[in-house]
Amino acid sequence: MELNQYIDHTLLKPSATEREIITLCNEAITYNFFSICVNSCYIPIAKQALKETNINICSVIGFPLGAMSTEAKVFEAKQAIADGATEIDMVINIGYLKSRNYVAVLKDINNVKRTIGEIPLKVILEISELSKNEIVKACEICLDAKADFVKTSTGFSKSGATLTAVKIIKKTLKGKAKIKASGGIREHSTALKYIETGVDRIGTSAGVTMMNNTTSKSVF
Repeated sequence: MELNQYIDHTLLKPSATEREIITLCNEAITYNFFSICVNSCYIPIAKQALKETNINICSVIGFPLGAMSTEAKVFEAKQAIADGATEIDMVINIGYLKSRNYVAVLKDINNVKRTIGEIPLKVILEISELSKNEIVKACEICLDAKADFVKTSTGFSKSGATLTAVKIIKKTLKGKAKIKASGGIREHSTALKYIETGVDRIGTSAGVTMMNNTTSKSVF
């Protein structure tokens, strides 16, 4: 599989303009990335720009804090799908997890998953805020909630993905859900290390740089 098909080409900064979103989509077309990942207000623009392609549209939900109500996340996810999103990345309620209110964390994820049905759901853990035991527990809850992916980070916290955390996640998931690494992955060689460790998707704003800075774009 080629590297481009692992990449969620991402633009989530709050100052992103409509023109920048269109550029993102055009880059995704040029390099045939698996998907683009944008804030939900830009889904209609992305859908129009990508209408004649097979590129997926991923939208973030409860981003970047994860601390809003479950009802708000459910509504945002439902609207994102209605607008044209084909994948959803939601942020876990970190405070509930650290409070050991595991039932609330489970309901938060499960309610969103039930709302979007077969649409892939990636749950963002924000590993920089969690201990090893909390990462393990979060992964177990994600499995119970039928999430499709566990994602490392928003890219908006103090640090992003780490190979150590990915190894913990992989060991806990045991192949029952996929893994998305995101946050600080900007080089081709770094992306390959994550894929070799067991990652199924890479979230990055540096996909174009990755593709241009290597003579070999094939992962395997």
